[in-house]
Amino acid sequence: MSGAPVLAAFRQAFGEAWAGGAGALMPLGFLGGAAVLVPLGIGSDTQTLQAVGPGIIWVALALSSLVTLERIFQADVEDGTLDLWLQAGTPMAAIAAAKTLAHWLAAGLPLALASPLLALMFQAQISPQLLTDLGLYTLGGLAFFFWGGVGAALSATVRRGGLLIALIALPLYVPTAIFGALAMTGGIGSDGAPMLLAASTLFACAVAPYAMAAALRLAAD
Repeated sequence: MSGAPVLAAFRQAFGEAWAGGAGALMPLGFLGGAAVLVPLGIGSDTQTLQAVGPGIIWVALALSSLVTLERIFQADVEDGTLDLWLQAGTPMAAIAAAKTLAHWLAAGLPLALASPLLALMFQAQISPQLLTDLGLYTLGGLAFFFWGGVGAALSATVRRGGLLIALIALPLYVPTAIFGALAMTGGIGSDGAPMLLAASTLFACAVAPYAMAAALRLAAD
């Protein structure tokens, strides 16, 4: 199997992520808006902000990851690229994984990098723990994009399918959000939460591309 189509799909998706949607700016704006509004709504009590901060940021990260997902496969359906891939026998799971990874690099990785900084608004202490949190946000964000890609593939033929993507993807986000927030709370079960988060991300990366491929074949029929 030649890797040229997969590499071409990756480059195309990375370029599309920055074309017509400002790349990471829209998701970052959404994430920043949520992180700013919540402290204004619940007050300035330090203990309260520290208690709710991880959960709020994980929810904001999950919702922010949905902002650009609508664009992953829709153009391929509209311009016939999807049909060409299928006729050429290109492995659709590899194509779907490459395109999703490109969108994560363009929009998801900046979200993960910004999340520890936003945690400072919830009275998080400047410490090496923020680097650990960065790794957790990166893992969780990758799972969000791969599960969101399943929703994007299922709604590839639907115009303005953003709401449909959210309805499909948000239930799949639940384990990742729970394990991610639990890993930062220091409460009961937090010791094993990072491993469970890593396992859920690996599961998403292994299963989601095949689900996306099946959905895209249905879209082409």
